Formats: sequence, structure tokens, C-alpha cells
Amino acid sequence: MLTVYELRELMFQYTESLIRLAYGYVKDLQAAEDIVQEVFIKFYHQNYYEERGELKAYLMKMTVNKSKDYLKSWTYRKVRIQSKIFSTAGKQYVDEFVKKDEEAIIGDAILELPFKHREVLIHFYFNEMTISEVAHLLSIPESTVKTRLSRGRDLLRNQLKGIEWEALLNEEIYPN
Repeated sequence: MLTVYELRELMFQYTESLIRLAYGYVKDLQAAEDIVQEVFIKFYHQNYYEERGELKAYLMKMTVNKSKDYLKSWTYRKVRIQSKIFSTAGKQYVDEFVKKDEEAIIGDAILELPFKHREVLIHFYFNEMTISEVAHLLSIPESTVKTRLSRGRDLLRNQLKGIEWEALLNEEIYPN
């Protein structure tokens, strides 16, 4: 079992390079730092590291896997769906309260969509299913899933068009 002192030494030695590696995947410094922190926590709690290879390579592999998991997660997809809906380049950081409020507004708007569009959006974004998985689940062609996703996003965009988003206040969303 690794001691706290040994973990501290490993963190001192490898944190910077692991953050750079994670950042290369997620393109977000805060997320990269969180990923590296999770890697060290997991490494500390596991009891089965076999010293067959270099420790740095092992930690890098753990970081790559955690980064890929992050890219598949709802947290990352939530950012992607917001950028697709609003077609904006960069977003300002806002406090957690405002973000939760805006997520609730989007969630309510999704629930008001026609069922066939709503179910595809929910499976794709909330349940993190692929287009082929959604098509298989609903027993419809993949092209139908893609069409419903596109139309659902368009309907959602139109539904949310008149709302002034706190997170996007300093950005021009809808040009005059």
C-alpha cells in the first residue's frame, strides 16, 4: 500500500505532465485538473499496481482513460449540446446557481417537445446513447434518428430563442 508521503512525492513529480496530457484531450484546464486529481485518488486506493512497467506510463494511461471517460460523460455532452443549440464560440464561466436555473429551463423546454423528438434527444444526450443504439432501441432507422435529433434541436432552439441567457449575456447569439 502506498503511503501518503509516497503519494505526495508522485504528485509533485507527475502532476504537471499529467495535467498537460489531460488538457490535450479535454481542452479545459479545470476539467484536466479534476481528472488528474481523480487519477491520483484512484491510484492511492487501489492495491494492485504491479511494477511491470514504468510508473509514469501507468499514470499516463490512467489519465488518458479518465479523459476519454470525461469526453463520454454527460458533463461534457451538456457543453456540446449548448453550443450546438446556440451556435456560440466561447462561453463565460457563471456561478453554479445560474447554470442550474438555465439547465432547468432547457429541461422543461425539452419536455414540451413532441414525443418523437423528445425521446431521441433524451436518449442521445441524457442517456448518452449513440445514434445506432437509439435506432436499435426504438426500432427505427439511423437516418430517422439523425433527422429527429436535428429537428428536435431546431424546435428546441426556436422554443428558447426569446430567453436571455445569463451565461451568454456578452455574446451575440442572434444577429440582427
